[in-house]
Amino acid sequence: MSGADLSHRQHLDGLFRAHHHWLCAYLRGHLRDAASIEDIAAETFAQLLEAPALQAIREPRALLTTIARRLLFQRWRHADLERRHLPSIETQTSASPEDIAHFSQALSRLDHSLQRLPGKVRSTFLLARIDGLTYPQIAAELGISQRSVSVYMSRSQALCDRHNAHQFLQEKRSA
Repeated sequence: MSGADLSHRQHLDGLFRAHHHWLCAYLRGHLRDAASIEDIAAETFAQLLEAPALQAIREPRALLTTIARRLLFQRWRHADLERRHLPSIETQTSASPEDIAHFSQALSRLDHSLQRLPGKVRSTFLLARIDGLTYPQIAAELGISQRSVSVYMSRSQALCDRHNAHQFLQEKRSA
């Protein structure tokens, strides 16, 4: 471990000791489940640990709040996706609990991948695949050309293809 790594860890340790309790109290305003609060707080600090060496942070609570909110939104978005799609999977198939858990994990990974796309590309994909809009309807909704819709769908489809290839390889490894 280099001196910079040690310094980074020590700095983060100080931030954790000074602000962990406050962050958990902040999260209690958004979540009721103690385990979820601890998970989000831990992930917030884990993301700081993975970040490049931190310089002096003038407003550590603002940074912690920003990271925690992003994690909350991801959790809520994932829960929303599950609420929308799991009932149809359960009613259309005789899926086992393991299959449903596998689907939920795959959905979460796909959602995480989609979040890396620029906003309009992601919106285009979701409007087409989730809401079932046509390209002209998407163009009108987003105020873009149909050509842009086509380009954005190609980009998002490439992401889905990479995701499916990754899923296929994981399934082959576990089989």
